[in-house]
Formats: sequence, C-alpha cells, structure tokens
Amino acid sequence: MATRDDPLFLRALSGETLSKPPLWLMRQAGRYLPEYREIRAKAGGFLDLCYNPDFAAEVTLQPIRRFGFDAAILFCDILVIPHALGQKLWFVQGEGPRLEPVADAKRLGEIHEEIDRDVLAPVYETVRRVKAALPSETGFIGFCGAPWTVATYMVAGRGTPDQGPAKELFARDAELFARLIDRIVMASIVHLNAQIEAGVDAVQIFDSWAGSLGESDFERWCIAPTRRIVDGVRARHPKAKIIGFPRGAGRLIPAYIRGTGVDAVSLETEIDRSFVSEQIQSLVPVQGHLDPQLLRAGGAELEREVEVIRASFGAGPFVFNLGHGILPDTPIAHVERLVAAVRA
Repeated sequence: MATRDDPLFLRALSGETLSKPPLWLMRQAGRYLPEYREIRAKAGGFLDLCYNPDFAAEVTLQPIRRFGFDAAILFCDILVIPHALGQKLWFVQGEGPRLEPVADAKRLGEIHEEIDRDVLAPVYETVRRVKAALPSETGFIGFCGAPWTVATYMVAGRGTPDQGPAKELFARDAELFARLIDRIVMASIVHLNAQIEAGVDAVQIFDSWAGSLGESDFERWCIAPTRRIVDGVRARHPKAKIIGFPRGAGRLIPAYIRGTGVDAVSLETEIDRSFVSEQIQSLVPVQGHLDPQLLRAGGAELEREVEVIRASFGAGPFVFNLGHGILPDTPIAHVERLVAAVRA
C-alpha cells in the first residue's frame, strides 16, 4: 500500500481516491515537442534514439520539465523485444516499423528462445539515469507490449489494419503460434523485471490490438499470456504495480482484470463511461481516457471534456490520461491548458 510520501501516481494505483487526479500522457515524449525533435535529429534513426541512454533519458525527462506531469514513461518501443530475440527490425520514416516476418516454423526456429541482454542493456541504463534525475514526487513507468500485439507485428512484419496475418497463422497452426507467444511471454517477464530492478515504479502492458480478437481468442491470446507475465513479474517483485491496456476490449475488460490480475487498466476513448464506473472502477483503478483529437483541437470543448471525465471517474481511484498517444501536431499550448484544467 502506498503512503502519503509516495508519488500521487502510485497512490492512485494503490486504490486511493484523490481530490485531483494524477496526470500523465501516453507518448508524452514525442514529436509535438521542439526539444524532442532536436534530439531526434541528432540521434539519427529511431532505434538509435531508443538505444542511446543519453538521448533516451533526455527525451523521457523533457515533458516532466516542461509540464510537471505526475509520472514519466520510459522512452523506448514495444518492438525491442523481437529485436532482442534476434528478429531484424528497422523503422521507415513516415511509415513505422518493419520486421522480417515470422510466419512458419523455419522462421520461428531462427528466433532466439531468450533475449539478448546486451541488446537491451542501454534501455536499463536509461532507466537508471532517468530515475536519478526525476523529482521524488514523480512516478516512473516502464512498459512492454502484450504478447498478442507484439506477435501481430512479428508475424506480419509490420502493422496491419486487421491483424489478419497473425489470425491466419493461429487458425492454421495454433501450436506454432503458441510457441511464438511463449517466447514473447518469457522475454517480456525478463524485460519488465529488469526495468523494475533499474528503477521504474510501475509497468504498463500495452495490448494495442486486443480489440481485434473475438471472446474465445481474447481469452487464449490476450488474457492467458498477460496473466503469465503478471505472475512472472510478481514472482520476483511481489509489490510491483502493473497496468494493463487492452485497447478496444470494451465489455471484456472486467474478464481481463479478473483473469490477468493487473492492478489497474487504461481505457480507450470510445468506452462507455457508465460501464467503466459500474463494472471496471469497482475492481481496479482506471486510467484515461481523453480523446487525443480533442486535445489537438483544444478550446473550451477540451475543458468541458476534462470536467466530464473527472466527474465520471473522480469518485474512485483514477489517473488522468489520453485514450491513446498524443498526436504529433498537438499544440503545446493545448497541453498546457489540459494540465491547468485537470489540476484546477
């Protein structure tokens, strides 16, 4: 249980209802900040930025200095896991990640059974540097991608609109797909434990494509693997705070909470608020769920929406956030207005 000396973010995750919710934003270190763009230009490629502790620590800290958010989130990427498992990874400017697809037993055989710790060592050095520089009142979040979401990229070699290649693979060869999920699960446990040991206060498991699965597949490929990660982290760090983000899962979220054992859940923008307050917030603290488009637009409607969200979730443990990542062309003045409105 958190104490009054702990960061507000951790107090909310521990179940405390606060008069003003703690605030951080997904992708708060990003292209909307000129100081980020400056470091990004110096770094070269995106992976070069992720694996350079000087640069990655700096961009993690930039939004804390500028806005005073209640939590920092490590600057990294969910696809460092397949990269550390030996899958070739690169980023195409303006298009996103590319990987050599893993779509058959031969390609799976080329993927390591354990992560290469040398590949990820710079990430943990970044955590140590950020932790040393953060104010004591600021929480620090590490993360990984959920096995289902990471697997969709590994199978297709890129993001896809319907996660069709991964669905085709588990329909055609569920045993092969399960072996891929197993490797991601074990790698994710090691990765999250290493982040906790380097200094993060909590971790978030991002399942960006959870909403693409039907109910039975959701249980098999989302809930069950995430439960194994939660158990693996807690076996080493029993008090670890773990947030799940099964984006798009909607009315399956209560089953996700019960099945995975996460401490809190993030909410996408589209979810029904009354359902959240009645069926989700009664189980765990919630985090979310302002529309990033509305933040980009700004104006009086932004402040009205902040009031509605605070009224909807403020009677229970709650962390204010977006329903997904901040958009690159979001004006800084709108973020400043958001901070002022949340803390009013």
